[in-house]
Amino acid sequence: MGNTVSAAEKVASNIVPSTLLKDEQATLPKGHPHIGDASAMAGNPPPECPMHQKQQQPKEQPVLVSECPVKHDGAEVNPLNMMPPANQNPSPGQPFPLPTDRQVSSIPKATADGKREFWVYPSQQMFWNAMLRKGWRWEKDDIAPKDMDDIIKIHNANNEQAWQEVLKWEALHARECGNPRLKSFGGKATDYSPRAKIRNMMGYELPFDRHDWIIDRCGKDVRYIIDYYDGGMVDEKYKFALLDVRPAMDSFESVWDRMTVAYMRWKFELEDKLKELTS
Repeated sequence: MGNTVSAAEKVASNIVPSTLLKDEQATLPKGHPHIGDASAMAGNPPPECPMHQKQQQPKEQPVLVSECPVKHDGAEVNPLNMMPPANQNPSPGQPFPLPTDRQVSSIPKATADGKREFWVYPSQQMFWNAMLRKGWRWEKDDIAPKDMDDIIKIHNANNEQAWQEVLKWEALHARECGNPRLKSFGGKATDYSPRAKIRNMMGYELPFDRHDWIIDRCGKDVRYIIDYYDGGMVDEKYKFALLDVRPAMDSFESVWDRMTVAYMRWKFELEDKLKELTS
């Protein structure tokens, strides 16, 4: 291994007859050290020497399959979105081809160098592969290319709507930071928030999805909880989810923000009711 000579090679050099060494020496490439010279053999052999081929490791062939064959243990998952590397390859048996183009969002991305970048939404092919990874399987005539196009548009519209709701909260800190950015996010569909559980005990339905977003407020990380509720039919802007967006009560500042907004909502609702009574 490395630049050392193995024990087997040393033993072999000692037991080879001297006459054979002379014959072999005449056929060695130019610049090749004596076979019996262990100190010279300890260095790197000349490039034309077949020993180079012996020491080379076989090249690893690329895996040309749709899904990664390695079980992700967290090391290969992007910590910013809790997803494995983007997979744009068609899945085995996929009934129709899907576009691989991706749409740039309006959500600014928090970067280490401070450059202005935006998050990019997944392509239809990436979304299809993600659904398969979560256990979904299609049946014959179960889904059409138009359906995947609508799914992507709904997905993107939901995220744009969520970002606008986050900006409403961040407006409370506009003097502190006028350029909040999304740092990371992750899905917690079955990890219901305390608010969602309380609403469910009161007779309301549980959200069909939940996301936690980490917002970079000019150097300060602020966690937001987003509960997605079924809003019925999809409108012309591909919106159908009812979003409950609020900062997580991880700090006194976030608790104060929620108390402030709750008071403002109560105040405006009261003023509207008084106007209706006096009109």
